[in-house]
Amino acid sequence: MPNDDSRLAALLSVLENLDTEASTTERGDLDLLGTDELVRRMNAEDRRVPEAVAERIPEIAAAVDGITERFRRGGRLIYIGAGTAGRIGVLDASECPPTFGTDPSMVVGLIAGGETAIRAAVENAEDDAEAAGVSLRDLELSALDTVVGISASGRTPTSSAG
Repeated sequence: MPNDDSRLAALLSVLENLDTEASTTERGDLDLLGTDELVRRMNAEDRRVPEAVAERIPEIAAAVDGITERFRRGGRLIYIGAGTAGRIGVLDASECPPTFGTDPSMVVGLIAGGETAIRAAVENAEDDAEAAGVSLRDLELSALDTVVGISASGRTPTSSAG
């Protein structure tokens, strides 16, 4: 069994290689930029999103088809995440009833740290290995439900929301 020091070293190694944690020369001077240049750089980063989506259209379409089929049989879409990613899931779930006329229980958002974490940071909530399981059991998760983990880094543990 690895000791705490080796686990920490392994985690730091993973974190150093994540885009979401990377420090680059393009981003290192943000506090020194004029507003116009800052907005230009933000816009350039935003343009990467549709390109990334375009690369995954077949997978996204297959996921939508699967979720739609499970909806038709009474399933739900359950977003689960931590931090900003979790908040986005909660926000999307809360917009489905007024936008699409869905029942509020059809799309559910769970965030690590619970309701408090929607408005305030709950540090280390994503590291609670039991909370997501408890939250999903409380929802009486079924085989018809689709659980979508939302993570900016792609490394947040799947058992991270509560």
